[in-house]
Order: sequence, then C-alpha cells, then structure tokens
Amino acid sequence: MRGARLVVGLGNPGREYAGHRHNVGVMVVDRLAGAEGIALGQAKFQGRFGQGDAGKVRLLLLEPETYMNASGEAVAAAARFFKVPPEDTLVVHDELDLPFGRLQLKKGGGTGGHNGLESIVAQLGDTGFARLRFGIGKPTGPNAKERVVGHVLHDFSTEEKEALPLLLERAVDMAQAWLSLGLAEAMNRHNRR
Repeated sequence: MRGARLVVGLGNPGREYAGHRHNVGVMVVDRLAGAEGIALGQAKFQGRFGQGDAGKVRLLLLEPETYMNASGEAVAAAARFFKVPPEDTLVVHDELDLPFGRLQLKKGGGTGGHNGLESIVAQLGDTGFARLRFGIGKPTGPNAKERVVGHVLHDFSTEEKEALPLLLERAVDMAQAWLSLGLAEAMNRHNRR
C-alpha cells in the first residue's frame, strides 16, 4: 500500500453556512466520503475527519471547522501527523475566477485572494498541493468587487441548485481520478470537459 493521501474540503462550520457557495469544498468531500464508504465522524485536527482505504491508497478526509481564513491550521496539523507531503494533498475549494459549473484540477500556483488557500500556504510553507477548483463565477456589473463577499457567502441560485448534484458527482470523479491515476493523468482526463 502506498502512503496516505489527504483530501480537504474547504468551507465554514455551522448550519447557517452549509448551502453557501463558499462551502462547496465541504459538499464535495461529503460526497467523496459517501462514495468511498468513509465516515467523517471524528473531531480531529480542528475539523471533521475520517480515513479508510481507497484502492491501494490510505485516504484521509478532512473538513476544517476553523472558519475559512484559518483552514491552514487544520490542514497542517493533519499533514504533519500523517506525514503527508503537499504533493499528496488535494484541496477542494470554490473558485471565483471560473464560471459556475467549470471544474478544474491544478497543481500549485497562487491563491487568487482565497482566504482558505492563503491560510494553507502560510501554514504549510508550500504552494505545491493539488487543487480541485469548483467554479462559482463572480458578480458582474456596477460595484461587482464590493459584491464578492455577498456572492460567496450566499446560497446557490435556483438554476445553480438544479445543476449542482451532477457537478458535485463530477467533482467526486475528479478527486477519485487524482487518487487512482495521479494529478497529471487526472488533469488530462477531466480538465478538457
């Protein structure tokens, strides 16, 4: 069996945030846990945690409950405990710079001002972890910049909610491809779709 792989779903804790665009990372990891038969029942590393075997890989699932801007504390604690290097870590997060419905796997790079990613980079001291970017689009028109916070901290629209189950399923497929095939092959298969 190969070493452990860590998949992190970013979001904010609490029922009032559950359906928000900013919590789509948690939604994906919830479904990945279900697909892999892993219970996220442990309160560990300042988050909801579960582990199990996914093929030949020890799969660690983490949903930080530190609030978005301190996500790195939870990620770094789990990564240190299980000795998981950044290249064996996948962070699932909402992405303003992709239109709603666009999903993309990516290795490393900047944070695009995403508070969760900034916290993880600061705590790990490394940008080399993989990302599964879930496009949520961004506001347009007058005062678009000022409306970004309201956009991410708000539920998906009615039309988006209809499309969401299929997109979450695709995101789970992409995470599973990362686990079984590695990042390069998973990107080849999924990023063009």
